[in-house]
Amino acid sequence: MPLVTPGVCHGPRAMKRRLMEIFLNGFRPCLGFRKDNVSNQREHLVLLLANMHIRQISKPEQQPKLDDHVLDTTMNKLFKNYKRWCKYLGRKTGLWLPTIPREVQQRKLLYMGLYLLIWDEAANLRFMPECLCYLFHHMAFELYGVLAGNVNPVTGEYVRPFYGGEEEAFLKKVVTPISRIVETDKAERSGTIKSKHSHRRNYDDLNAFFWSRDCFQLGWPMRADAEFFKKKSDLCELCSSSTPQVCVRVCFILATVRSWVQRSRRRWWWSGGGLPELTGH
Repeated sequence: MPLVTPGVCHGPRAMKRRLMEIFLNGFRPCLGFRKDNVSNQREHLVLLLANMHIRQISKPEQQPKLDDHVLDTTMNKLFKNYKRWCKYLGRKTGLWLPTIPREVQQRKLLYMGLYLLIWDEAANLRFMPECLCYLFHHMAFELYGVLAGNVNPVTGEYVRPFYGGEEEAFLKKVVTPISRIVETDKAERSGTIKSKHSHRRNYDDLNAFFWSRDCFQLGWPMRADAEFFKKKSDLCELCSSSTPQVCVRVCFILATVRSWVQRSRRRWWWSGGGLPELTGH
């Protein structure tokens, strides 16, 4: 029996060798991306690096190897928004590099390839760039754990991608659930499904969720019972919660505060605070 069977990774060294092979063939078996997506983005990455190489190097034909400066420039442009997103939320980036110099360039290529694959597979979710940052953030840490040979403390087995193991796993288990929320809200906006105007959300509304630290409550793998995946009409209009226990407490506090504010306003009005001053002209 071969050490590494198709689509399966055994041990840290085999995982590492397999993922390098996956990058050449396309991340497909271990991370669950489609074959055509892999081919397209492999060519996409090659063209990005080639174009940057031509612009940065005065005589590119005399330097056949990939220059580190070219790679870093391309990587900085590609991850500019992701780094800004991490900084805004106070999180460290998932772009961890190995200490062995000869492996640094390969790791950078893997991160860039992973991001492009997520971007291509996401389809209309590209209108939610911070959502893509969230997906890449977790998958980059997964990739690092796989390459480093980390062991799951619960199972005692080597770390494996949560959504890998079969082709189209990323599309079915990650992209489709989020897209379903978008399609439901789109149906509500078009009138196919009747709902209040305040319950309708668009791409910007959904993407705004990933600009807050609450987005990490989705977890990884993403929790199917998270409030993000619930329809807006299923949430309480006052506290935006779908949990009855939380809703009762929060709504009671909000109702108490609202009542106190209304009484204070009435007292201020009747005491003359709301009457305009009479000034002579």
